[in-house]
Amino acid sequence: MATVEELKLRVRELENELIKCKQRRSSEEQVHGRAKIEKMSAEVVDSNPYSRLMALKRMGIVDNYEKIRSFAVAVVGVGGVGSVTAEMLARCGIGKPHQAGLSKVEAAEHTLRNINPDVVFETHNYNITTMDNFTHLMDRISNGGLEEGKPVDLVLSCVDNFEARMAINTACNELGQVWMESGVSENAVSGHIQLIIPGETACFACAPPLVVAASIDEKTLKKDGVCAASLPTTMGVVAGILVQNVLKYLLGFGTVSYYLGYNAMQDFFPTMAMKANPQCDDKHCRRQQEEYKSKETEHPKQEAVEEEEEVVVHEENEWGIELVSEVTEAELQAASGPEPDLPEGITIAYTIPEKEETSGQTVEETDRSLEELMAQMRKM
Repeated sequence: MATVEELKLRVRELENELIKCKQRRSSEEQVHGRAKIEKMSAEVVDSNPYSRLMALKRMGIVDNYEKIRSFAVAVVGVGGVGSVTAEMLARCGIGKPHQAGLSKVEAAEHTLRNINPDVVFETHNYNITTMDNFTHLMDRISNGGLEEGKPVDLVLSCVDNFEARMAINTACNELGQVWMESGVSENAVSGHIQLIIPGETACFACAPPLVVAASIDEKTLKKDGVCAASLPTTMGVVAGILVQNVLKYLLGFGTVSYYLGYNAMQDFFPTMAMKANPQCDDKHCRRQQEEYKSKETEHPKQEAVEEEEEVVVHEENEWGIELVSEVTEAELQAASGPEPDLPEGITIAYTIPEKEETSGQTVEETDRSLEELMAQMRKM
């Protein structure tokens, strides 16, 4: 039987081994990872990891994809403050087997840094719902931009409980910080993302879930022996939708979704936009609403005016040249096939024309050779 002192000594030895292992594996990740790229290149070569992303610029989807490196995004929530274990690897895919023992925050940072060393990471592993940590969260949102003293450009909420969401909501309402909320249901077959602009759109407290609206402590709803389901495919779909919305918001292309849901059972994607609630319980939300109304009054949005194309008239036309359509609309319709019944929002690129029926005349079969047929044709 080992004594208490022997067990303490063994614990210290194991802790030292773990520290050395972390340092060694961190060095290995830096060795095997690619070097940091100081300037993004539009050259399409295998050595340029941004080649395919630059295609967005070449295709005219974005004006300048390089500016993605000028944004600071705060991501809150990577699954709590526990450590990476076999259970977390299997259920959530956080980290790698050799990162066992690291906190989830550390494992996520190491993995992401190894994927893209061009990104600068700042990690904090704590509970944001406590007073001290909430104050620090507010400070990092306000001063965590790439420029010292500047706020971050966007906050992403990836937490798994209402208490943490309300903490983020309170911080962003007080600071006037734009953020995106996301989540997956407890049955793991549905999820959503939501863009929240303080004062302009509904915040998380404007239309909260029943557990918050009824002021119920969610801790009392936990059932012994029952754990929320977790499906990596659903998480992957929702995470992909969230990142896509982030890119559209930061780079200014496409239509940014204010709310987009995902129901895996029916493959249904509901979307909508919610206005801020004037009777919201959050006083900072109500203040942001008043400020937004004042800005709208001072600087009303101007509706875009469509410019009419001027008809080009040539005063002289010595040769009598006229521009006419090569194919008339009737000819185009005749060359098109029937259109199927499609749901709203889906259009067809082209149709297959119907086959013309033959007149019934066919070529008579014969036993003559090719030479004999050619001789017959010359006599005609």
